[in-house]
Amino acid sequence: MAAYYDDKTILYLNGQFVKASQAKVDLYSQTLHYGYGVFEGIRSYRTDSGETKIFEALAHFERLKRSAEALNIPYPFCGSDLIESTYELLRQNNLQDAYIRPLVFSPANMSFAPNTESFISIEVWKMAKFLGDKLIKVMTSPFERPNPKAFKIEAKATGHYVNSIIASQDAKAKGYEEALLNDMNGFVAEAPGANMFYEKDGIIFTPPPGNILPGITRAAVIDICHELDIPTEEKFFKTDDVKSADAAFFCGTAAEVIGWQSLDDVSFKKNWEDSLSRIIQEAYKARVIEREFRFAPV
Repeated sequence: MAAYYDDKTILYLNGQFVKASQAKVDLYSQTLHYGYGVFEGIRSYRTDSGETKIFEALAHFERLKRSAEALNIPYPFCGSDLIESTYELLRQNNLQDAYIRPLVFSPANMSFAPNTESFISIEVWKMAKFLGDKLIKVMTSPFERPNPKAFKIEAKATGHYVNSIIASQDAKAKGYEEALLNDMNGFVAEAPGANMFYEKDGIIFTPPPGNILPGITRAAVIDICHELDIPTEEKFFKTDDVKSADAAFFCGTAAEVIGWQSLDDVSFKKNWEDSLSRIIQEAYKARVIEREFRFAPV
């Protein structure tokens, strides 16, 4: 079996808790054939108090609903019920530090006619840091992010991630840990599955919404910067701007906050340990486990 589940693993499927090895979906599903579905990536943590806490649970399930509505996928599900079911799912699988994957998928439909129903599953599994815990080598991808005039780019749609997969695989094949994609105008956008920030002269910069998926972790990072009085600015910029930066990092639910070693083999001016970006990384680690964080100036 896949590393994500075994004979004992339980998942949530359409209101029921069932064994993952016995769960079934329709092979004629429009989601399987056309990528017409939406999903979320969520993490839960064992907090300092020993409790299990789903990080930003409400925000994630609200975005799941918005994504479905943006794609005209019926969404008859109640967010509070789904959150409660997810906590029960974690309990049944004896997990605290876990990755959580809700998926809203479509019925059998080989036409493009609107659906009148949809289905939902939630899976949980133990997952290490998506991009590891060491500084990563990043390359500018030859692939661009999809044009927002062609897709509902703010929706976390299954089909959008074909672009992510081919860009990430291309970077890994060339000896890098991850890709950095530009938008259709040549400005820096994001990673295949994470948002990006860079640090320059005491200011943290990030691309504005519009051509990116405005991530929930991205919002948490901006909030952390405000709490720590670290100036932030949303603006358009090019890869050359990033290459002259003091530091840079990706952030996302799966990746958490992960610093870069280099972009296109160009190293950054500051040692990571001496950067504001590292402070943000530590503050994020503290936030998700509900630990008090004290800002130690660099």
